[in-house]
Amino acid sequence: MTAMTTPENTPTTSAAILADRQEPPLIAEERRMLEAWLDYHRETLAQKCEGLTEAQLQEVSTPPSPLSLLGLVRHMAEVERNWFRRVLSGEDAPPRYWSTERPDGDFDLVDADAEADFAAWREEIALAREAAAGRTLDDTAPRRDEVFSLRWIYIHMIEEYARHNGHADLIRERIDGATGE
Repeated sequence: MTAMTTPENTPTTSAAILADRQEPPLIAEERRMLEAWLDYHRETLAQKCEGLTEAQLQEVSTPPSPLSLLGLVRHMAEVERNWFRRVLSGEDAPPRYWSTERPDGDFDLVDADAEADFAAWREEIALAREAAAGRTLDDTAPRRDEVFSLRWIYIHMIEEYARHNGHADLIRERIDGATGE
């Protein structure tokens, strides 16, 4: 993987953080299917960001919305961190980007750095995989006054990525006309 550079006019190449996107299997055991779909959607977000400059990654969709491709990457790093590390593993993993003072810190990009933010996302994906390894789909974890199964977390993560990949598709099309799955 090539290191991402930060000059505004230099295209990035490290946004493709995972292996080439592979179609999920049509027939598979439930866990393999869920993990394949989650990886597919992770890879889709990476593809939506691939080849763009730092400035393009930070372009907002339509003001006043703060939604940007880099903001989506930062947001998904937080979502991975929350569900797999805080909830499933019970870790004390404070937020990376948001705080009480900055509740939209993942999207506001005040301290954004594409190279560091993609590295954080990659790290959270790896830690999410570690947190899920060795657990069954029926294993549960508490969050507030509710209990969630690993199955529910996988399905929620697929839904979360799918929704935001729709946003990413529209943002990318607005930036340079690129469209696709």
